[in-house]
Amino acid sequence: MTLLDILPSLRSGSPSRLDAAVWPQDTHYDGDGDGGITLGGVALADIADQYGTPTYLLDEQEVRSRCRAYRKAFPEAEIIYAGKALMIRAVMEWVTEEGLSVDVCSAGELAVALAAGVEPRRIVLHGNGKSFDELATAVRMGIGRIVVDSHTEITLLSALATKPQQVLLRLSPGIDVHGHPAVRTGVHDQKFGFPLGSDSAAEAIDRLMRQPNLTLVGFHCHLGSQIDSPDHYGEAVRRMVGAMAQVRQDHSAVLTQLDLGGGHAVAYRGGDTEMNLPELADILEDALDAACARHHFPRPAIALEPGRAIVAKAGVTLYRVLSVEHVEGGHTYVTVDGGMGDNPRVALYGARYDVVVANRHPCGPQMTATVAGRFCEAGDLIAADIRLPADLRPGEVLAVPCTGAYHHSLASSYNCVGRPPIIAVGHGRARELVRRETTADLLARDVG
Repeated sequence: MTLLDILPSLRSGSPSRLDAAVWPQDTHYDGDGDGGITLGGVALADIADQYGTPTYLLDEQEVRSRCRAYRKAFPEAEIIYAGKALMIRAVMEWVTEEGLSVDVCSAGELAVALAAGVEPRRIVLHGNGKSFDELATAVRMGIGRIVVDSHTEITLLSALATKPQQVLLRLSPGIDVHGHPAVRTGVHDQKFGFPLGSDSAAEAIDRLMRQPNLTLVGFHCHLGSQIDSPDHYGEAVRRMVGAMAQVRQDHSAVLTQLDLGGGHAVAYRGGDTEMNLPELADILEDALDAACARHHFPRPAIALEPGRAIVAKAGVTLYRVLSVEHVEGGHTYVTVDGGMGDNPRVALYGARYDVVVANRHPCGPQMTATVAGRFCEAGDLIAADIRLPADLRPGEVLAVPCTGAYHHSLASSYNCVGRPPIIAVGHGRARELVRRETTADLLARDVG
């Protein structure tokens, strides 16, 4: 028994173990109850009891706060939410109410955005493998801009557009931000767009200029993901404005829009670096001033596409402990009732997360453990070398912060385990946004 057990009133004065860099702002240890974690005024253990586990939680106020931070840092830029991070109707409503546009990359994402009431003119469609049907739907629905990613798309859009359709041309500026190969999209030799300065890019520009119903309004680029240095974006501005000036010289046309994509880093664990928005804003301003002055080019309208940076920190995932096994001479494995089916980022990218016990405030001895998933893969791990209570027991609830982005989006029904629900929390209440996928749902698709 600890002092906090004897005198519960001391709990509120005990030091918090929740890192503000990775948890939603309204996350606290409960000083009045059992000392567990609350989010939006709701105890996480109560949510686990009501909705089961695993469960994704989403803090609406955190999402809105991140939208406002971008609007404040870039008051003259268009902020376009990258829907692939988390595409559900509630999030579409929140971000558009906060003044953001929406980026989609499939017919399914487009359908969700439209179902949420997003105005078509505020939607941008991109992706390197857009089908004829997807392009036809986008044109028919009056989507604001389509990002052209290949010569085939120019051919298809030329046939589909019966009235002027604004397009952006995606260029790879040749900027290597390093990191995992799967998220380096600004280099020349990868699948997205046209290498800046290449003959292929020049041909694409020429073809677009000659299409009566395709209006090339600007360029698009995306450097990668989890970028914490704003200097890369300054260099992208310099190179892209130079390319825009070349179009003016070659075609006597002035492009007016420059979409710099997203990829802004967030902190997944304490001590991780993240993108500093005021610093990024200053660097973009300086780079625009310098590049436009050098080329005597009018300042283009800037767009940014944050996705992860809007929703990642707003998300928390709850799991229930199934077993705690100490391997003699090896690790201690804490197995939970989720894993790579609801969070494949560890297996895909080597992502690292914090994990804490949520149903109580731990204050005793700790152990170093690996939190393992329930799926039939040796690589199904959630976090390695995590400090957890030494007396952790089956049935307790663990919480993983910063899981709002690319968790629901990448989730699967591997091992025929249904995907978790998404529960919104705030103002002392919880409400279901997306229900849990059931065995009946899985069987309904199997028509064999």
